[in-house]
Amino acid sequence: MTMTTLASVLAPGRGATDRLLADVVSKLQVQGVRVIGALCARPWNGDAGHCDSDLLLLPDGPVVRITQDLGSGSVSCRMDAGALEEAVGRASRRLEAEGADLVVLNKFGLSEAEGRGFRTLIAQALSRGVPVLNGLSDTHRAAFEDFAEGMARSLEPDEAAVLDWCRSVTTCQSTQAEEA
Repeated sequence: MTMTTLASVLAPGRGATDRLLADVVSKLQVQGVRVIGALCARPWNGDAGHCDSDLLLLPDGPVVRITQDLGSGSVSCRMDAGALEEAVGRASRRLEAEGADLVVLNKFGLSEAEGRGFRTLIAQALSRGVPVLNGLSDTHRAAFEDFAEGMARSLEPDEAAVLDWCRSVTTCQSTQAEEA
């Protein structure tokens, strides 16, 4: 049986997917799973004034700000593409140097939908046989599905279900490595 090694999860409510992924990663790390990727450094807590976006590069930092302050009257995109690409580069180098059991990314967002961002890390991980879990939003669901070409599994936004998938793909990966 072939194990699906690419999955997405979308939890209802602003910040819910970020909180779910943070809880899952925390539990996996305690169990010794080597996780590489990026999570929202401060999951949204309802503060309407908070627009900065910081990523915690897994497993242990640093935190990288991927937005820029354009001033209070600006309506332009605040994404700092250079900072995002630097975060992607750091995560990719970490995967190359240290390996991983699992890659977790807070979301497949606009940059990824447009062919940039963490798409390179996703492809790098999958080509190395490392499973990938992506947070998802309704806005970019179609772009993710196009990218995944039917090979991704959509997980229920339930911590136990996400942990079960993560454990099954990391156990499967470990078993395959031991058999080789």
